[in-house]
Amino acid sequence: MATKFDAIIIGTGQAGPALAQRMTRAGLKTAIIERKLFGGTCVNVGCIPTKALVASARAAHMAHRGADFGVAIDGPVTVDMSQVKARKDAIVKQSNTGVTNWLKTMDNLTVYEGHARLESASTVSVNGDLLEAGKIIINTGGRPVVPDMPGIDDVEHMTSSGIMDVDFLPDHLIIIGGSYIGLEFAQMYRRFGSQVTVVEMAPKLIGREDDDVSATVQEILEAEGVEFRLNANCIGLARQDGQVVVTAACEPGSEDTVGSHVLMAVGRRPNTDDLGLEAAGVETDARGYIVVDDALATNVPGIWALGDVNGQGAFTHTSYNDYEILAANMFDDDARRVSDRIMTYGLFIDPPLGRIGMTETQVRQSGREALIGKMMMARVGRARERSETQGFMKVLIDAKSEKILGAAILGIGGDEVIHALTDVMYANASHKVIQRATHIHPTVSELLPTLLGDLQPL
Repeated sequence: MATKFDAIIIGTGQAGPALAQRMTRAGLKTAIIERKLFGGTCVNVGCIPTKALVASARAAHMAHRGADFGVAIDGPVTVDMSQVKARKDAIVKQSNTGVTNWLKTMDNLTVYEGHARLESASTVSVNGDLLEAGKIIINTGGRPVVPDMPGIDDVEHMTSSGIMDVDFLPDHLIIIGGSYIGLEFAQMYRRFGSQVTVVEMAPKLIGREDDDVSATVQEILEAEGVEFRLNANCIGLARQDGQVVVTAACEPGSEDTVGSHVLMAVGRRPNTDDLGLEAAGVETDARGYIVVDDALATNVPGIWALGDVNGQGAFTHTSYNDYEILAANMFDDDARRVSDRIMTYGLFIDPPLGRIGMTETQVRQSGREALIGKMMMARVGRARERSETQGFMKVLIDAKSEKILGAAILGIGGDEVIHALTDVMYANASHKVIQRATHIHPTVSELLPTLLGDLQPL
């Protein structure tokens, strides 16, 4: 006999707990199921712990730079990786405990710990129990990809999740993958003191970004001692004398990279393999993502998919926005849609990259009449004061409508400054709203009006 609920949520990642609260407050008898870590990727092995590590790495970096600011530090700067990990773990525990206690004390919510499987379009099994509901929300997230490359089974390797357990300093960390996750770890471990080599199959880093963004990111990291092997068309791994040997090229005689540890950072995949989706008739695409419509509904009535599992965004903020969209449609008679979302994200190296909307390449390919503004961060007073002048700001404008099409802010505060542009884009307003605004001096944002006041034809 099935235990009846009004709603079942599978997964406690970013969208799940907030949705559970909204449903229970609306009077729905709700069940939520978590098979491993409450809070999902972001809380436990994603944004929160990695940014805690980034903060420790920045502290080490600034300590090394003390003399640049007239600050003398007696003796060598050392990094205690066990303390770095302990700090990170304490921050994670606080977040994990908060989510766990929130859910387990929520009125009208039943928490199940175990692996959930759909048995039909309205039933879910967990730990031998059968649950039934008219509403089922799948929020199972994703996990790192470990590609089937030569020698992968013969070499110990870490993923972005596994490296969270590291409490030592790798002598030479080889990172397979030159995109967002790999680059954050590259700078982080270089600042901790490891030798770092990034191996990337493509001819440039972070392939979705414009060439100038990619090249500048590479320059920033190379200046700190990170090495790169691009165009790695034949990646293979092997063990040799206790070390890891990574082959990057097919050509005979090509130089191998020899290191102590390997981090695989080549992407993520959705957790849809063992959910019983076929029993419910839920459709997935060729990559395993659950297919949803503009309101996050699957092809099966009464089943929705939120967060990383639906392929509509790979970020914590898009997962939470999924919750907002579903809640608005379900409870508020407010027809919010995924297509209303403007994609924005950050690359949290130091200095960070804030990105929104179209790239310059995409604008050029669109064929529309457009304007571009670009300013080097060396012109920004805040950047000069902090001796952090790397990077630039770039914005793309539709010449006819005066609307902002996209922007990249690679430089000090870029991950925060980007939101000034984000808000105007959501307001569907002219770029002149920012261009004519008065901003505080001395900040990074104060240069946005100047940037927008010197637009040139693209």
